[in-house]
Amino acid sequence: MAGNSFGTVFKITTFGESHGKAIGVIIDGCPPNIEIDEDFIQSELDKRRPGQSKITTQRKESDTAQILSGVFEGKSTGTPIAILIPNEDQRSKDYSHISDKFRPSHADYTYQQKYGIRDYRGGGRSSARETAARVAAGAVAKLFLKQHGIEIFAHVSAVGQIESPNLDTTDLNHLLEIRENNIARCADPATAQEMIELIDSVRKDGDTIGGQVATIVRNVPVGLGEPVFDKLHADLGKAMLSINAVHGFEYGSGFSGSQMRGSEHNDIFVKENDTVRTKTNFSGGIQGGISNGMDITFRTAFKPVATIMRDQDTLNEDGDAAVISGKGRHDPCVVTRAVIIVEAMTALTIADHFLRNKMYADGK
Repeated sequence: MAGNSFGTVFKITTFGESHGKAIGVIIDGCPPNIEIDEDFIQSELDKRRPGQSKITTQRKESDTAQILSGVFEGKSTGTPIAILIPNEDQRSKDYSHISDKFRPSHADYTYQQKYGIRDYRGGGRSSARETAARVAAGAVAKLFLKQHGIEIFAHVSAVGQIESPNLDTTDLNHLLEIRENNIARCADPATAQEMIELIDSVRKDGDTIGGQVATIVRNVPVGLGEPVFDKLHADLGKAMLSINAVHGFEYGSGFSGSQMRGSEHNDIFVKENDTVRTKTNFSGGIQGGISNGMDITFRTAFKPVATIMRDQDTLNEDGDAAVISGKGRHDPCVVTRAVIIVEAMTALTIADHFLRNKMYADGK
């Protein structure tokens, strides 16, 4: 199976399955002498772990990270960092009823057709359980970016038809505090309560619902990204679309920009205190595929979780009609736990481009 690695210089490779003994990640290319705060890495994993509230899956995993290599006396050594996360609460019997059936809108059919074999227990390698490894790696990337003053903040901006109003993003730490004080992980308290009530009602109805995550990256230097195939927004898009259940990505003005005129949409350059900025930020901090020093902004759309607690028509491996019943422990809405996954993939993308950009330093 190809496609288990992400990044060029700051590169990760994840391994493991949903119901295997463990999942994990190898981080290659992390510079030496980075302060590796294990408590911070664990706190990031705690934000993604299952069973944390009434509106998430009730699978109980501590997601305890074990650093096996690449760190000495609290600092990265420059060698590959290996992180292992044991699986503790597998209930494989919850999936025995689908061993020969294809779940609607899951990877079951395509996986079986491509590889001729599949681990039906929670989806195996295609399970969102794999994203815990990304969060651990993303935490290391965040620690690296922190040394360069780069901040990343994401929150749940929409669930179904409920949308958060535009936020004052002056103080990202304040928004983070608000986000972590509600289980919806929305940085607007009033909207968060509406979201919680909607998700809970959908859960009780045996159904699921989609949502959106909005992200802002601050203090990114000018020059990250390449102008052709490795545009910064293209790599951010790939990073987001690689997350389970993501069906859409837009940066800056996004699709709404297609309804504007150039005279409205153009970001006019100004100079403030010897710093070049733009009056508006419809470009989302990226122009020509390269960061321009403004805040990078984008939105990620998640579909409803495919497993619902209702009977659905399907086919089995022989092509015969069958009925499938939702069982097991699943999220009624994935975005509340996906926020930290979005931040992790953002950090990995920015860290990779930051290091790639260093190759131009001598030529400037």
